[in-house]
Amino acid sequence: MQTSGTSSSTTILVRWLALLATLIVITVAVGGITRLTESGLSITEWKPLSGILPPLSDSAWQTEFAHYRKIDQYAAIHSSMTLDQFKGIFFWEYLHRILGRVVGMVIVVPLVWFAVRRQIPTGYTGRLIGIAALVGLQGLLGWLMVRSGLEPGMIAVAPLWLAAHLLTALTTLALVSWTALDLRALGKGRGSAHISSYAGLVLAALVLQLFFGALVAGMRAGQVAPDWPLMQGKVVPAGIDWSNGVFVALLSDPYLVHFIHRWWAWVVAALLIILAARVKRGGGRPASIAIHSAFGVQLLLGIATVMSGVALWLAAAHQLVGALLVIATVWGAHVLGQSSSRL
Repeated sequence: MQTSGTSSSTTILVRWLALLATLIVITVAVGGITRLTESGLSITEWKPLSGILPPLSDSAWQTEFAHYRKIDQYAAIHSSMTLDQFKGIFFWEYLHRILGRVVGMVIVVPLVWFAVRRQIPTGYTGRLIGIAALVGLQGLLGWLMVRSGLEPGMIAVAPLWLAAHLLTALTTLALVSWTALDLRALGKGRGSAHISSYAGLVLAALVLQLFFGALVAGMRAGQVAPDWPLMQGKVVPAGIDWSNGVFVALLSDPYLVHFIHRWWAWVVAALLIILAARVKRGGGRPASIAIHSAFGVQLLLGIATVMSGVALWLAAAHQLVGALLVIATVWGAHVLGQSSSRL
């Protein structure tokens, strides 16, 4: 049985993790806008401390703009860009990096504080340190992703680096959400949940869908077929390059990547419908509603994004709701794990 002191302590930890999850969702959304506006390579250096401040003088802005004009993306895409236009794309990348730093501070500083005050329940210290390590890895992957786009001949970041960057963020979000739910259960006198075999299947299917979604984003593959449900008037689009083998095509051909992302979504939707039904039977009606709402909106946004020719606001909303779908799915998996534990 939990004492009132323990319940109060876990409530504080849950609120901390809820704040962290919120910041990660915002960072993912801003990252999507950064990609869509071709802003990710506007800052060509990684300065963890001095980079906190933006350029504060005209000469500093001119220096940053000069750095950008040296990379191939500038010549290929933004050769007519003015300094004021450069400031516009710089803003999104700068904001994205600042949010990354804020996420790091929000995980590390309270974690140290709670550890010193011995407010972390038994068994959770390692898990929270692991989350902090993932946030650090996320920052490293972000810079490696940017660096890939600064290489000679590149005009955008490498899609696989982008996928690694995004999936690490969403994995971190999932672990933060699961840990918050476990702590909330602990505060109510219940034990940690486990991942059931079916929930594990759903999460694996969702990860695959998110991976191909990241590749679609990295390759700008959403623009290869603006029609729906067919692609270029066909079920399987023309133009898939199989010449280097199936594996290479799966990871690098925009037509095939878009095709898989488009149709695997319906497999994931079917699995989520079954998950939501099981969650509802297990007493988790709010989580069931959240799952249905998230994947329903996500499907509609995906279709609208394609048919709009990848309108910025629709594509950004699609990435935002994708992060919310991760939270909803984790919530449902947690409810399922809790209900089966009570049997």
